[in-house]
Amino acid sequence: MEAIKETNFSFAGQTGFYRGKVRDVYYFNDQLAIVATDRISAFDVVLPRAIPYKGQVLNQIASLNLKATSDIVPNWVVSTPDPNVTIGYMCEPFKVEMVIRGYLAGHAWREYKAGKRIVCGVALPEGLRENDKLPEPIITPTTKADEGHDEDISREEILTQTLVLEQDYLILEQYTRALFARGTELAKQQGLILVDTKYEFGKYNGEVYLIDEIHTPDSSRYFYSEGYEERQKQGEPQRQLSKEFVRQWLIQNGFQGKEGQTVPEMTDEVVQGISERYIELYEVFTGHKFEKNSYKDVLSRIEQHIGNNNFNINN
Repeated sequence: MEAIKETNFSFAGQTGFYRGKVRDVYYFNDQLAIVATDRISAFDVVLPRAIPYKGQVLNQIASLNLKATSDIVPNWVVSTPDPNVTIGYMCEPFKVEMVIRGYLAGHAWREYKAGKRIVCGVALPEGLRENDKLPEPIITPTTKADEGHDEDISREEILTQTLVLEQDYLILEQYTRALFARGTELAKQQGLILVDTKYEFGKYNGEVYLIDEIHTPDSSRYFYSEGYEERQKQGEPQRQLSKEFVRQWLIQNGFQGKEGQTVPEMTDEVVQGISERYIELYEVFTGHKFEKNSYKDVLSRIEQHIGNNNFNINN
């Protein structure tokens, strides 16, 4: 099964390279080119097999959402010259991820089920069930780890540790709530509920910018609107579009990223199923049929599309 596992390019004027969990990043002075590979991670572990078309799905959904929110906050994107590539400004990232939740699901539910009623400094009421809508959206930040696991952190801890200055953090909160409201509107138009998501921010020329991808299945969780209320009343699982199904498959097979655990075998059938779910989310979210780009000479195509850009390498 063809997929982009990694890239190893060398460009004229390139000033650095970084391989993240799922992206390969090429630096050019104050700009960068990010390749959305088909690698997939869960529980902060890169899984052994890449997922066909996953990178294209993420890159294209992120591109649409960054354009749709550019009136709220400036973002890092300069251009998307290839289905798997975004070129943008190199911002200085804040060392936190702004997670916002409108419903009690995923990690927050697992914490709540374990008896916790305060998550990242935010108090939650008693009597909530999995996937219930929260009284109002809550911000539950995490640290942004270079390696290993991101950790829950409260607003107070962020300010005490000066991970973010207070005047900047207030802006991050304001942008996070506005972006979540816009994302909720966009999802509703396609019959979806934006359950929770995360945003990352950085600074460029002293101004706060939205960075990374937004509202993708890797960074967000969606429920189908139709039947949501009925399923909640019956205590049934929600139909959802997100990477949570990958996490659940791993949990069912004894893996949560903990020491000594082994990633279960990813058969062709499993890989194909994950690929189909990513494509499904793209089509439901955008309302358009997903056009699969050919994997023939894909690395040469990506290399050419990055190399054709003017990165002001003589500056």
